[in-house]
Amino acid sequence: MSAPLLRVSGLTVEFTTAQGPIPGVQDVSFEIAPGQTLALVGESGSGKSTTAACVNRLLAANGTITAGSIELEGRDLLALDEREMTRVRGAGIGLVPQDPMSNLDPLQRIGTQIAEALRVHGEKRRTVLRDRAVELLAMVGIPEPERRARQYPHELSGGMQQRVLIAIGLASRPRLLIADEPTSALDVTVQRTILDRLGELTTELGTSVLLITHDLELAAERSEQVVVMQRGRVVEQGASTRLLRAPREPYTRALVAASPTMRSTPLVEGSVPDTASTLLEVQHLRKTYRRGRGREDFVAVEDSSFALHQGETVAIVGESGSGKSTTARMMLGLERPDSGRILVRGRDLTTMRRHELMDVRTRVQPVFQNPYGSLDPHLSVMACITEPLDIHRVGSPRSRRALATELLEMVALPAELATRRPAALSGGQRQRVAIARALALQPELVVLDEAVSALDVVVQKQILELLVRLQRELGLSYLFISHDLAAVRLVAHQVLVMQRGRIVERGTPAEIFDAPGIPTRVSCWLRCPPPRRPRRTRRTRPSTSERGRSGPRRDAPEPSAPAPLARAVRRGAGSAP
Repeated sequence: MSAPLLRVSGLTVEFTTAQGPIPGVQDVSFEIAPGQTLALVGESGSGKSTTAACVNRLLAANGTITAGSIELEGRDLLALDEREMTRVRGAGIGLVPQDPMSNLDPLQRIGTQIAEALRVHGEKRRTVLRDRAVELLAMVGIPEPERRARQYPHELSGGMQQRVLIAIGLASRPRLLIADEPTSALDVTVQRTILDRLGELTTELGTSVLLITHDLELAAERSEQVVVMQRGRVVEQGASTRLLRAPREPYTRALVAASPTMRSTPLVEGSVPDTASTLLEVQHLRKTYRRGRGREDFVAVEDSSFALHQGETVAIVGESGSGKSTTARMMLGLERPDSGRILVRGRDLTTMRRHELMDVRTRVQPVFQNPYGSLDPHLSVMACITEPLDIHRVGSPRSRRALATELLEMVALPAELATRRPAALSGGQRQRVAIARALALQPELVVLDEAVSALDVVVQKQILELLVRLQRELGLSYLFISHDLAAVRLVAHQVLVMQRGRIVERGTPAEIFDAPGIPTRVSCWLRCPPPRRPRRTRRTRPSTSERGRSGPRRDAPEPSAPAPLARAVRRGAGSAP
């Protein structure tokens, strides 16, 4: 048996806080063989990302490794000075972080940032750097890579930004790639493309992958080994084919059971009453963006029409770039359509002036995808929740604080969190604060733009159940933007499918996901996400058939049966007791 590429033994980390030292991870041990993928899974705060940060020697300033060792190809990484470790990063260890907002420089062009990763490891020729940056963008599936290389991060969608991070991580063809939630912001089609590319890299170059994820299905299908962590400790580890099909530990079984599947029982009833009033009506909406230099305008949304009733959840799904988030931004008054109407209780947002929009925004509130970026890090939780009340001058300071306390209780957060800042909260807690803030102005409509996609399965289930409970208690309506089809099935009354700016299908979740229909590419993607390739023997190049077939139509992939393990995870705990 060959020596492991990475060996982590007895890793223990402690964080220094104002309240004293607290444990981060305790006695964590695992090994990764050359060419192998190992997945670290667990809920928020379990120690997954802390463990990965230790491997790359990028632990937070208040963190200290108090025990254990980390060896890469037999070399003790903890004994290296910073200069030696810099040489290891990139060429030896690549990193794909989770949050593009925090990891891409907003002032530098995309191509420049990729070139910088190459320059650190010796390449100085400008033309080579430019060509390689374009090649990497094409490799991760970004269209028009030459043009994208000249753009800034804010000009790309969230999914494209995440793909840029993947390109940077792969730039120097590392022997070990740490992928920290690399596809949590991507739709299933793009996710498959990215993960297939990572799989090809593993196969062709013998590169190992340390995959950090809360997606159990992804861990089951994309890794040979799985390590399950809880509260900083390893509770179970072993071959993925065994561990996730028949978990032995109660915590692992709970994780599998919490994962939403296409067979899960919906949390909402089939439809809202016919007597429900129309809250939002969208008529023939169109939005384009200028590209300049004689290029045709980019059509983001084209001739979109739909209605949303009181107490109803309408979900919009589609691939990255299909127009979902642009539609959401127009509903919030953050973008103005080129043509069409957006009626909220009969009032047209598109013709309103700024002071009129302020009034409507008390009725329509957002919850965004990234709670790390949507909450002001300098404000306390109490101040975050009362901020909309301050802006709209609602009530007295005392009544605002009282309402914020009630909202904390409503979203199941303890009152003592009110004085803390967002950095002291977990991702799930931050998203609950974001929901509480959205409810502060007592809106009728909440626009949820990928609001649960970055959360682990346990927290995601809790947030979805919270949203449904609040809808029943307060009569809220939701516009639910998501690429997570299982989550959509749980909470939506109606589903709109967008492709290239147009609504191409609409219906109930049962009609969209279950009923046979015209096999458009989006229909096939929704009803049967493209099958992920099975793991292969290392360094064996995949055959053409393994890379995917086009099916009966070029734009309609032929659905195929999911792998047995994938079926077990989708069903729930599989054969576990």
